[in-house]
Amino acid sequence: MISFIDRNGELCDPDPDISIAGHLPYFFDPKDPRPAAAQLHENYGHGGGWRPMQGFRYTKQALYYPGDPPYPLAALAYLRGEELRLYRSAWLAIVQPDGSFEVGRVD
Repeated sequence: MISFIDRNGELCDPDPDISIAGHLPYFFDPKDPRPAAAQLHENYGHGGGWRPMQGFRYTKQALYYPGDPPYPLAALAYLRGEELRLYRSAWLAIVQPDGSFEVGRVD
């Protein structure tokens, strides 16, 4: 399990009833050497696995998709060199150290 912090820098409680990150922290294992996308694809099988979508851009504050209002950043976590950015409406961006990223729904 990894820990998410909310946009105020507070640790998100791992209890899925009150945490904005829900069950998401349990899909990642820091001891597993695979990248975040591979772990999520396997461990989120009931939700359809990791299926990235194209057309997004992000800033530190929000995620953007053409024609949609901005999705504010809700929580943040790190898995080795990857940054996991959780946004409202269950969008997750997995950002690589080189700045490349993928975005998918995790609801």
